[in-house]
Amino acid sequence: MSVKSKYQPVLDLGEKLEVKNGDVVVEGDILKIKGMTKTQYEKNLLWDKIKEIGGEKPSDIKANITVEDDSVYAYHTVKSGESLSLIAKHYYGDPMKYTKIFEVNTDQLKNPDLIHPDQVLKIPNL
Repeated sequence: MSVKSKYQPVLDLGEKLEVKNGDVVVEGDILKIKGMTKTQYEKNLLWDKIKEIGGEKPSDIKANITVEDDSVYAYHTVKSGESLSLIAKHYYGDPMKYTKIFEVNTDQLKNPDLIHPDQVLKIPNL
């Protein structure tokens, strides 16, 4: 199996996330990738996929992934049935951090218990 086909799920995820300025080069047995994600969360998703395939410190891939907007951790489009605590648990692993999300979205949220589908919320860096 070639190193590029081994890491094809990473490349597919990069396309799905619409990574900008992407470049993929194979040099010997090393896959070199670079690109820019919209947020830190997306960058983390790519690194998680790399580690899932190649282990904690893969030696057959070199990745240079930058972040376009480091002022926020992510942007989240609210889906039906979601709450701020559920969203906080997804991004932070802690539902009690919902207040952080509420605080940076007071321009569109007046009550942390009232969010609506299709609202785009900023998920702050902690």
